[in-house]
Amino acid sequence: MEIFAHADAWVALITLTFLEIVLGIDNVIFISISANKLPENKVKKATLLGLGLAMVTRILLLFSVSYLIALKDPFVNVRWSWFTSDITGQSIILFIGGLFLLYKSTKEIRHKVENTEEKNLTKTPKVISFSAVITQIILIDIVFSFDSILTAVGMTNGVDGALIIMVIAVIVSIIIMMIFSQPINKFVNKNPTIQMLALSFLILIGFMLIAEGAHLSNTKIFNKSVGVIPKGYLYFAIAFSLGVELLNLKVKKKIKIDKK
Repeated sequence: MEIFAHADAWVALITLTFLEIVLGIDNVIFISISANKLPENKVKKATLLGLGLAMVTRILLLFSVSYLIALKDPFVNVRWSWFTSDITGQSIILFIGGLFLLYKSTKEIRHKVENTEEKNLTKTPKVISFSAVITQIILIDIVFSFDSILTAVGMTNGVDGALIIMVIAVIVSIIIMMIFSQPINKFVNKNPTIQMLALSFLILIGFMLIAEGAHLSNTKIFNKSVGVIPKGYLYFAIAFSLGVELLNLKVKKKIKIDKK
């Protein structure tokens, strides 16, 4: 528990928990849609079981990704006239993870703008058996876990006790979603800019992972080393943007009250 004696650990934990909750809303929506195909008396059980499976899936992926990131010995050395790099397992995971986050976040933002994702979900075929619904939820959990895990890695890579922070953030966020899934869902749906903001944070984290992967592999482009983006810059950008958004929500609420 010595890691929590440092402010960086608490900032990383709080920020990551917030992002896990907001980014997990889509997962909750998918799980709810799948669970609603069951008889009413089984919906709550399937929803809670689905969120529990989401937590287990994320923790298992955290351990596997953390193992891969520990592979710091270079296995390929690239020496070109304008590009040099000592490629490691760690750098590849971070680089591919960054590209995935950029792809996933821009795709999700487009879906939110065009409002097509929810329409596609409602067209999924009806599922009746409990086991079939749980299987569908497991597959959904796996798909939605990747951006969650890569976000966690990006936020905590290089921080002491990163794995512990990631596991705690995942557990706390899932428990909060289990208890407050409906209120959180309503809040985010009522204020879609919150989720849009979280998806925008993924773009920042994606660029940070790409830069960090290149930095850790000692990559040089035209004899210029690729630098690492300090975590403090990321935390400040997220906190500042979130603060501005909360002020915007407060102003919008006041305007609505004044109109009434």
